[in-house]
Amino acid sequence: MDENPVHHSGAAYRIEDLAHHSGATVRTIRAYQDRGLLPRPERRGRANVYADVHLARLRQIAELLDRGYTLASIKELLEAWDTGRGLGGVLGLVAEVDGPWTDEEAGRISRAELDERFGGSPDAAAVADAVELGVLEPVPGDEDSFLVPSPQELAVAVELHAAGVPLSAISSHLRELRGEVENIASHFLEFTTEHVFARYLGEHLPSDADAAEAASLVRRLRPLAQQTVDAELARAMRLFATRHLRQHLGQRQPPERRDVPHSVEIPADTMRAVQRLVGAEQVAAFVASATEREVQARTLDRLTSNYGSKPMLTNHPKWPAGCPQNRQFPCG
Repeated sequence: MDENPVHHSGAAYRIEDLAHHSGATVRTIRAYQDRGLLPRPERRGRANVYADVHLARLRQIAELLDRGYTLASIKELLEAWDTGRGLGGVLGLVAEVDGPWTDEEAGRISRAELDERFGGSPDAAAVADAVELGVLEPVPGDEDSFLVPSPQELAVAVELHAAGVPLSAISSHLRELRGEVENIASHFLEFTTEHVFARYLGEHLPSDADAAEAASLVRRLRPLAQQTVDAELARAMRLFATRHLRQHLGQRQPPERRDVPHSVEIPADTMRAVQRLVGAEQVAAFVASATEREVQARTLDRLTSNYGSKPMLTNHPKWPAGCPQNRQFPCG
């Protein structure tokens, strides 16, 4: 690796700042320099100044370590890259995976704005919770400001709190939700690795062509996870929200309408007999009339039977002589 110091315009970092932004410790950064993994910083006066190229290289090293490479193999890879010997595809793939997985841009909010959006009263415990969850990130050297990695996520918390949800409940819900979403992400990654990326992730580094092809697949498949989750979440929310509302409102199935016609099966011989009797056009009217007459007759029979069963009818003082007393109507 090139031992000459790197001269770059743009961002300038002290070693402590570089450690903060990269996640590596100061000791680790110096160890990488000693092993030739990291270019030497630029010397300005008595200070060593690092640039964005150092930050990018530290992130590349961390990514390769996560993929199981040793420091010795990483040094060979980076030397091959620095000398133009075809590591562009691999690091391009790493950069594609390490890049943003959303179009949302981070924001910034002051402590006063934060308090105002959440009701106007400072809540140190809630802010600490938000920082622990990564919803807010402290700004180095500015205690009154926070970075907001996902303004949409913060906006959801604002709306839930405005609707009456306590901040502690919002934090607890986010912790639970994050665990579920991470599980979904893990399953999706395993699924795509098994069926799509396994051929690129063997024991040896992929060629530039294979790495470029894998990076292209990452770009194509990246939105599929979110699209799938969006579609399934919409389906599940509709299903469970409707069920939940019915349970709370005690909603039942609407009563059956009595004015809706019903189909009744009639034996074929009966149909032919009715058709011969009244004609095919009058079958429906005949069946309806006959049914109504039968219902009325049975209703009359039931009423008179109930009345005739009373004892006072059998000994009625005006019952004609010689008239059978089991008749439903008096003899005339």
